[in-house]
Amino acid sequence: MLDEMHKTPEPAGMAATIKRFLPLILIAGATVAVFASGLHEELSLSAIIRKRFELADMIEANFILSLLIFGAIYVLAVALSFPGASFLTIAAGFLFGWMAGGSTVVVAATIGATAIFLAARSALGRSLEEKAGPFLARLRDGFRKDAFSYLLFLRLTPLFPFWLINLAPAFLGVPLRSYVAATALGILPGTFAFAFLGTGLDSLIAAQEAANPGCAAAGTCAISAGSLVTPELLIAFTALGVVSLIPPVVKRLRRRSAAPEME
Repeated sequence: MLDEMHKTPEPAGMAATIKRFLPLILIAGATVAVFASGLHEELSLSAIIRKRFELADMIEANFILSLLIFGAIYVLAVALSFPGASFLTIAAGFLFGWMAGGSTVVVAATIGATAIFLAARSALGRSLEEKAGPFLARLRDGFRKDAFSYLLFLRLTPLFPFWLINLAPAFLGVPLRSYVAATALGILPGTFAFAFLGTGLDSLIAAQEAANPGCAAAGTCAISAGSLVTPELLIAFTALGVVSLIPPVVKRLRRRSAAPEME
């Protein structure tokens, strides 16, 4: 019996385990590498403002290629759970216009979120499902029944971190199709709102330059993503999220009212 307990894992089992965790390991390793190298500082709003003329020349020379490069960077930023993706969305509107920039962000953010969702589900989703207790099992079942509506609510409401919403559904049994559809639809309002804010960034830079000449080139202009987001905008997003919960609530109330009739 003791010999069986101390047996080393079979090579095939080890290979399957490594294969299962490899995407998550690669993502974690890339995240550490990006932060250790300081590359994340190049994606700050101040860095983009500081290099805006160089970026404008690049975009003017090849708009499509620049848009594709930006989209690829956004995919990586979301997949690596890079904090503050909202300012990249503002930068998209600033650099490419609200329509082209916002559309690119929707596609890129959906791809990046799906990548981390699949990696987490592959590595941990199955084992958590096997070890789930009664509470987690009930939570999974309830979430799965109205996965699209619940996930749409989480995406629309600006109260939950984007990276958390990317990961949590992987452990709650959300189907891939529902995840992709709710993600793409749920981020539409916020994405285009932030991209539209980005189109007005030039006037803010000009105002900052008037008060503090040379701040844009030095990267010291007091402009942040937080300063561009008004409480009214957050309230509007929250209201949209509440509206998205109406269908599952109505469905549950109908089920409850129908239950006594069936008895």
